[in-house]
Parts: sequence; C-alpha cells; structure tokens
Amino acid sequence: MHIAIAGNIGSGKSTLTRMLAKHYGWEPRYEAVEHNPYLEDYYSDIHRWSFNLEVYFLKERFRDMLSIAQSEKTVIQDRTIYEGVYVFMANNKAMGNLSDRDYQTYMELFEQMTTLLRIPDLMIYLRASVPHLVGNIQQRGRDYEQTIQLEYLQNLNERYDDFIYNRYKGRVMTIDKDDLDFQHRPKDFARIVDRIDSTLFGLFSPLSANPQTP
Repeated sequence: MHIAIAGNIGSGKSTLTRMLAKHYGWEPRYEAVEHNPYLEDYYSDIHRWSFNLEVYFLKERFRDMLSIAQSEKTVIQDRTIYEGVYVFMANNKAMGNLSDRDYQTYMELFEQMTTLLRIPDLMIYLRASVPHLVGNIQQRGRDYEQTIQLEYLQNLNERYDDFIYNRYKGRVMTIDKDDLDFQHRPKDFARIVDRIDSTLFGLFSPLSANPQTP
C-alpha cells in the first residue's frame, strides 16, 4: 500500500510522515532536500535554476515511485511526483522562470513516466495558511528558505488547492493544519490516526471485534 503526504513548504509533511511511519510500522520515504545539489542555488536565483531543480526532483520522485511499486511493505511518502509537476513546475512556468521549450521537454518526459506509475492508495493533504507556513519555516531555520517570498507561498497554496480538488484523480484526505499541532498534542495526532483508520480500514478494522458479537 502507498500512502502519500502532500502540502506546501512548511506544512509539516516530513513530521507527519515520520510520526505515521512509527505509529503504523510503515516504511517512510522522504523528499530529497538535505542532499539536493540545486536547492540553495534555486532559492538564490530561481529563474536561472528552475529547470535544473525540477528535473532533479522529477528524477528522484520517479525513482521513488518505481521502488514503492515494487515494495511489499506499506510505504508512506513525503510528497509525490504529481505535486512536483502540477504545483511546483506549473508555478515556475506561470512565474516566467521556464521557457516554453524547457517546459514542453519536461512535460513530455513526465507523461512518458506516468505510463509506468500507479497513483497512491491515499493522499493526505496538509492544508495551511501562509502565516502558518511562514511560522514553521522560520522555526526550522533552514538558511536557504528564509528568503522565500510570501507571494511564492501563496501561489503554491492556490496551485495545491487546484491540484487536489480539480486535477488529482485519487483518494484524498484533507487536514486543515492551522489549528492542529500533531507533533506536540497527542489528541491532535490521534484525530488524524482515527481518520486514516476509518478511510483505509473502515469503521471496524480486520483486527477489531466483530460488531455483531455481544
């Protein structure tokens, strides 16, 4: 089974991925951020490095998707190839950071890749306001993220909503993140787990008692 966590920069994807992997015994797969050779260059000059960064992410996410499809374990993934295309790549194109030629090349490559891919069994969308995202970004203190513009985050939020509600064809669970602190409040995390259990396993999981049993 393949579970995906979707959400903007600073929405808490990696944290929720780690917590759910530990809770269920799932195998976590994280986005290639810490060792990404283009990320710092990208945030210092988005126009120059957009195509390089997006192709790198596409390559890494495609490799992950193939590996997940072959795994016998349940895998929970921090961001998927689909968001990279329909949110981040689309946003860079709209901002004028990619030429038509580069965008067409990228999309043709992605379309060929999708013939080999299967969508996740469940995508969990962490929806958060820009102020909430900014607070999280400042708190984790990655130097290259501190120059991210508010307009950039807002544009990504709008594209995430469009992707989730208008373009994505798989099963989605939306979690409004602003009022939750699942990392520090056990009740908030338990609410998310209850929703996942209900969505994936129904009201009564295979290990629960038969509802008709006295």
